[in-house]
Parts: sequence; structure tokens; C-alpha cells
Amino acid sequence: MCVQYLTTVNIDWVKSHFDLDLPASTAHDVFPTYPGPIVLKSHNTDRMAIGLARFGLIPAWAKDEDFGRKTYNARAETVAIKPSYKNAWAKRHYALTLVDAFYEPSYESGKAVRTRIHQAQHKPMAIASIWDTWTEPDTGEFIVSFSMLTIDASNHPVMKRFHKPEDEKRTVVPLRPELFNDWLNATPEAASALLCCESMTELAIAE
Repeated sequence: MCVQYLTTVNIDWVKSHFDLDLPASTAHDVFPTYPGPIVLKSHNTDRMAIGLARFGLIPAWAKDEDFGRKTYNARAETVAIKPSYKNAWAKRHYALTLVDAFYEPSYESGKAVRTRIHQAQHKPMAIASIWDTWTEPDTGEFIVSFSMLTIDASNHPVMKRFHKPEDEKRTVVPLRPELFNDWLNATPEAASALLCCESMTELAIAE
């Protein structure tokens, strides 16, 4: 479960990988309901876009925006059937969340220690995500929001070390750069196949 991450500030990396300009954001340290930059692609025009979206997916039928406080992570195993996510999944609303690092709790010392995880070469990461839109009933404000996908981490050399010993091991999926376009262009079947440890870029724990 990822509830906190650092948005990337590497303008050059974003430009070189997506030919897009990283939008300015007031939030670098992001928690649920905070804004963060995501990349998505229109399946009608093939145009790629970048913008700020709210961390914590708000489905179109949600009564209020607080719904996103509990939908920041979506399990790969059930994303296609869970009411909160199935519309975004079926419509191929696949996105990449741009981060410099994310945090998970380590219990190796016997107590929870917030630990920063980054790309092994200290480059930014693009995490496999889904997005959706919601309209605020009273004001008509149009809000784009997103959730990061998570997978089983019990066999991942780095991510299996996190969470309580008795808890299920889960991880977000920072994709290898050569898979960025595959994710954005994926069908539901292809997206499911990409959600695995083999698709992930190499990770390291900050000292």
C-alpha cells in the first residue's frame, strides 16, 4: 500500500521520455487527496497529455470527494470488478504517475520505520495507475483523480521487506521505461499482463 510519495521535479526526464512539460505543483510530498502529475493518452486521438490529478480515485457515482481518501491503491487482482475502479479499467483509463520516490513502513527493527524507496539509478519513476473523472455536484467542478495499481510483492527482492511480518506483501508497479507506451496503449488483457514484478524497474532503499 502506497499512501505517500514524492512527485518528480526532473523536468528534463519528463521531457525526454514523454515530450511533455512537467506542470508546476504546490505539492511535492503527496498523500491521498493531494495533486500529483500523471501522464495519460487518448485512445481516440493518440495524443499524450500530462496534468495534475488528485491522488485517490473518485468514481463518477461518488457522492463527495472524500471518497478518494480510501481509493488511492487498487489491487490488480480485483480492479476489473471492484465498483470503484471497474469503469476506469474497462475504459482503458491507464495512466503513469510520475514520482521520485515512495514510502513504505519497514518493521525489520521491530517497530514501524517510514522508509523511502527509489529507482536504483536515482532516476524518476512512472507508476502504473488508473484515472477517472468526477463532477462536484454543487459547483460543477470537474476533477480528474487516480489510483496506483498494486500487486503481490512476496517474491520481490526489495518490496517483500515491507509491512508487518504477518501482513500481505504488496507493491506499486514502477514500470521499466520501455513499457511506458505499452501501458498507456494497453487493452485490459495487456494491462493485466504488465502488472507483475518482471515489469518493474530496479528499486533500492534509501540509506
